[in-house]
Amino acid sequence: MDWLNYHHLLYFWVVAREGTIARACDQLHLTQPAISKQLRQLERSVGQRLFKRAGRNLVLTETGQEVFRYAEEIFSLGQELAESLQGKPRRSRPRLSVGIADVLPKLLAYRLLEPVLHLPEPVQLVCDERGLVDLLAELAQYRLDVVLSDSPLSPTVSVRAYNHLLGECGVSILGSSSLARKFRRGFPQSLDEAPFLLPTPKSMLRRSLDQWFDSEGIRPDVRGEFDDSALLKVFGQAGQGLFAVPSAVEQETCRQYRVQLVGRLDAVRERFYAISVERRLRHPAVKAITEAAHGDLFREG
Repeated sequence: MDWLNYHHLLYFWVVAREGTIARACDQLHLTQPAISKQLRQLERSVGQRLFKRAGRNLVLTETGQEVFRYAEEIFSLGQELAESLQGKPRRSRPRLSVGIADVLPKLLAYRLLEPVLHLPEPVQLVCDERGLVDLLAELAQYRLDVVLSDSPLSPTVSVRAYNHLLGECGVSILGSSSLARKFRRGFPQSLDEAPFLLPTPKSMLRRSLDQWFDSEGIRPDVRGEFDDSALLKVFGQAGQGLFAVPSAVEQETCRQYRVQLVGRLDAVRERFYAISVERRLRHPAVKAITEAAHGDLFREG
């Protein structure tokens, strides 16, 4: 392949981003037969299939993944060139698109992503926070570079991706100063009938806490359940109940929300994962996340 038809590459790039030819038609203002023809011509010039069917969607083959990465860079540079010729300042920089599971504590997400902000080459960080299932669908379409989650990719999920364990830690029980003084004595048995603010059962933390409560015969007085971990902490700061956080962000949580430590549950373990379509991580920013997590964030004691 000596010369590449960049019109074909553009149509391929848009289809890969949109996931279906129908959605690409809306973006390109072309008919489905026209786009399908261009894709076939690009595959013939490459000599390999770039897409395969997954239900109603198109997913990239391994060759398609490689072509898509180059296309992303090519069209990003093209946009930068157009803006430069128009006298606009350069704004292009490498992007890291991160999916953050909505059950992941905000402080922990920041600590995991903080190393990206200090790389020698500046990176544009794009964060997408929502449910894990939706994020995995985006990852499968190569719209995300990595997903951060409190649970690994389940074998039952039909997404070809790989789990990379970032680390694990125990759980800290925190509360307002008055609640901390009251329930610190006799911990952890003091938690029986104590007022609690808990995440909803879709989070691994809630499921782990429920198992521990059952095993210890402790019955918390659940005052509220929250999808949003930040909102939960605001209620905790106001003294509405005790709450649990990963011990890796215990100090930051106490400082930011002006709460105090009641005690630590080392038997309850929280694990955190980076989920990627790559078996071996290659993106420099993703590697920075994993290296920092292994080296500092989850180093207990």
